Amino acid sequence: MATIKDVAKAAGVSVATVSRVINKSPKASASSIEAVTKAMSELGYRPNAAARALVNQSTETMGVLVSDVSDPFFGTLVKSVDMVAHQNGKHVLIGNGYHNEEGERQAIELLINNRCDALVIHSKALSDAELIEFAKEAKGMVLINRHIPEIAHRCISLDNFKGAYLATEFLIRNGHRHIACIASNHPIEDVDQRIDGYKAALADNGIVLSQDYIDYGAPSLEGGEAAMTNLLTKSIPITGVVGYNDYMAAGALSILDENGIAIPDQISIVGFDDGLIARYMKPRLTTVRYPISMMAEKAALLALQLSRDEPINPDISTRYSPTMVKRDSVKALV
Repeated sequence: MATIKDVAKAAGVSVATVSRVINKSPKASASSIEAVTKAMSELGYRPNAAARALVNQSTETMGVLVSDVSDPFFGTLVKSVDMVAHQNGKHVLIGNGYHNEEGERQAIELLINNRCDALVIHSKALSDAELIEFAKEAKGMVLINRHIPEIAHRCISLDNFKGAYLATEFLIRNGHRHIACIASNHPIEDVDQRIDGYKAALADNGIVLSQDYIDYGAPSLEGGEAAMTNLLTKSIPITGVVGYNDYMAAGALSILDENGIAIPDQISIVGFDDGLIARYMKPRLTTVRYPISMMAEKAALLALQLSRDEPINPDISTRYSPTMVKRDSVKALV
């Protein structure tokens, strides 16, 4: 394998000159750039990334932490960050936290140790205190889908309470009063916020329902199936369902279909996220739009600004608002 000394010899220049060309120093002359580039090509020499990083104080990489990159929601997040990275001449390193504290901690430490220039972190298991300490260590770190008051200017978040409130209120405005809630069984703030939004919409409209109307499952198709099965087993009157996300809503719809319950004629259902699946279900899913692509782009740009010590406009909002997307899975009661 060719070395930097081999390149210098082939180009007829010093090792220092080769280093200046590799690191794009303005001191490198046009003739030396041409000679070194030609020698590198002929010898098949590839500059050592770690060595370049030491000189440039940059690895030209961005780090992203998600819970599970196989989840389409997180795939959208990563794709949006990657788009911003490429526009800024960088590549992306991805860490999976797998919904647990140690997994998130190890992934963040790995990304920091790999000297990523900027970090977009989706962490739900780690405490506020630990994330604040990581933020002190990595100046280009931004949290997404998380709000920590002490570092609020580095947090891009969604109003989960409002999203669930909108979904529940939409069903109420269509005449529904026996509305069930299918929630995630993950112990994260999003779950509490969405259940609180559901309960608040009921209370504001004078509707009182028992705790039996709330059931839990994994935030997946299978979790939605399990939660919906539990609700049906309770034999309580249900005309509407609010799902934690589109996949739980899809799982619930599958169970309803298997039990001969027509959607939306007998039970209406609303999802959350407005992922791709919502548009291709039958019936097409009415849902709450989570602007994750827009939020991820904003988080990536903010992370780059922080990493470059660029001034941040304090008036720019980092809190996003969900909106309703009306399709075919909700029917007004006569």
